[in-house]
Amino acid sequence: MIEVRNLHKRYADKVAVEDVSLTVQEGEIFGILGPNGAGKTTSVECIAGLRTPDRGEIEVLGLDPRRDRAELTRGLGVQLQAGQLPEQLRVAEALELYSSFYPDPADWRELLEGLGLAEKAKTAYGKLSGGQKQRLSIALALVGSPRVAILDELTTGLDPQARRDTWELIENVRSRGVTIVLVTHFMEEAERLCDRLALIDGGRVVAVDTPAGLTERARIEQRIRFRPSRPLADHLLTSLPEVSGVTRRGETVIVTGNDNALNAVTTVLARNQIVAERLRIEQASLEEAFVQLTGSRLGSH
Repeated sequence: MIEVRNLHKRYADKVAVEDVSLTVQEGEIFGILGPNGAGKTTSVECIAGLRTPDRGEIEVLGLDPRRDRAELTRGLGVQLQAGQLPEQLRVAEALELYSSFYPDPADWRELLEGLGLAEKAKTAYGKLSGGQKQRLSIALALVGSPRVAILDELTTGLDPQARRDTWELIENVRSRGVTIVLVTHFMEEAERLCDRLALIDGGRVVAVDTPAGLTERARIEQRIRFRPSRPLADHLLTSLPEVSGVTRRGETVIVTGNDNALNAVTTVLARNQIVAERLRIEQASLEEAFVQLTGSRLGSH
């Protein structure tokens, strides 16, 4: 659905996008994850034809976003990070207006209902809450019946409940057969929604994989926490080849090791008639993988 090859974009003396290449498959939610200033928004604005790259090739639905922009707008819906509407424009008026731009639009009344905005149809844009404005943004991105939707930092500024409600909406949009490109810097959002992710840092794609694949690729050890039912000598665990370290926090034992560490630890405990109470296994998180793969944290730019 989308093919980007060696995308490069500079603003004066600042390189925003150094060398971005990625492919988005039909029907997936493809995430672009990275810190502020990493080049995420510039990349998707080039994909949408809103900016001209200095070099590189882009195809969306087999079309060139600059040369074929009029044709592409019929199949592409975009919700930008800083989108705004006139304060006095009513919700229904906005949807009716936008639907008039397309030759074969979706039924905007159905979108209004499906996105939980029916009761706000006559409400002015300026009177909507942050979550309602985001719902309207999604509706406007979908009113042209697009095959691809680009959603840029959709949940920034929303409270946790509104964010989760918006995630459900995105999943519903995908279930309609729409391919989604989701730009985010929220780890939980990326982990919950995305089939695959491109990690972007410093204008470059660091890695592309599933969320699980990225955490595996980072080779971060798992942690096993438990409270032994009777005294446990550290050497029983440190002698195991699967275990790389043992630390204690009060009565809790914390073991780090590879994927087979849990089996090795529980076998030793059983052999010594020790029960692992309050056992907890902590797998590597996507945030840890991002730090490992990029050398920076999302909030550090």
